[in-house]
Formats: sequence, structure tokens, C-alpha cells
Amino acid sequence: MIYTSEALQQLVEEFAALPGIGRKTALRLALHILKQPREDVVKMARALVNVKDKISWCSVCSNITETDPCVICSSTKRDPRIICVVEEPSDVLALEKTNDFKGLYHVLGGALSPLDGIGPEELKVGELLKRLPGEVTEVILALNPNVEGEATTMYLTRLLKPLGVQVSRLARGLPVGGNLEFTDEATLSRALEGRITL
Repeated sequence: MIYTSEALQQLVEEFAALPGIGRKTALRLALHILKQPREDVVKMARALVNVKDKISWCSVCSNITETDPCVICSSTKRDPRIICVVEEPSDVLALEKTNDFKGLYHVLGGALSPLDGIGPEELKVGELLKRLPGEVTEVILALNPNVEGEATTMYLTRLLKPLGVQVSRLARGLPVGGNLEFTDEATLSRALEGRITL
């Protein structure tokens, strides 16, 4: 595509480099920015720079934070005996939205994927193991239900069981509002396995 402006082309390329943004959407976003008042664009640019300048990784749980340790690790209202292991900071945000989990977190920074060159050394597994001696009694593995997440769950289970902590995982099954006829076989199998007595 030929652009009439090098600045516009550069902005489109930057947007297109974002995950899930194709060239059409990138152009649409760039043209939207062009229509906005300068103050709004400067405010957005400051927010982007602030994210890079102010946010770092918690030295305890590896979640994103502006303070170290993060507000979750520093809270006296959280249960330090339970650690929920997740792949990414976005998973912490998702679990926190439920207001149901009151323990601590540990962010691995991904999942095992030998084909992509991601082994245990590339993840925060060693940091997790260092947290376990002491008052931790349960580790909840809340990893994505895909091949990489399952492999990581199996690997961590083998590592953690001998340490004398209870290892559990999130239940798998049917989504609320789901329909049996449109549910895949693997999900139905997991739902049957995880059935509860009423």
C-alpha cells in the first residue's frame, strides 16, 4: 500500500506489530489517532512511556508491579500458605476479577514449549521452588488447558509432590451458559471426570 505520509506509514507499521492487529486495523487505528486532538494523543503517548518507565517485575512472584514487592505479595490480608501458579500477568488479573482467590501468586512467564525453545530454565520455576520451604501448604496450578499448559502442569507436579505440599489444579469442564451439543469431546470428558456429588 502506498501512503501519502511517511509518518502515517510508520504509525501503521507500529500498530501492525502489536499482537492481533492486522494491517487494516492498524491503518484504522492510525487514522483514528490522526483525527484526535493533540492533547489526547500526547496523553496516550505519555501513558505508553509511563508503562515502560514505571512498571517492573515483582521480585517475589514475578507479576507486573510499580512497587517491589507487589501489592499482592505485600498484603497482610492474603493467605501466604496458598500459591496459585499462572503463566502470565494477565492470568493474575483474570483470577483477581473473581474476588474468590485470597492467596498469593507466582507468574512463570510462559509454559514449557520445547518446539519454541522454552524449557524450565526460561521459566520462573527455580524462583517458585525457593518460595516453598516454609508456610506454603498448597500450590494451585492454574495453567492454560492446552498442550503447553498440560506439559507444564505435569512437570511442576513431579517437582512439587516430593516437597510435601498439596498440589492441585483448576477444575475443567463446561462453561456457564454453554450448550452440551456444541461442546468439544475433551471438555466433556474433563467435565465428567471432575463431576461433583450433589
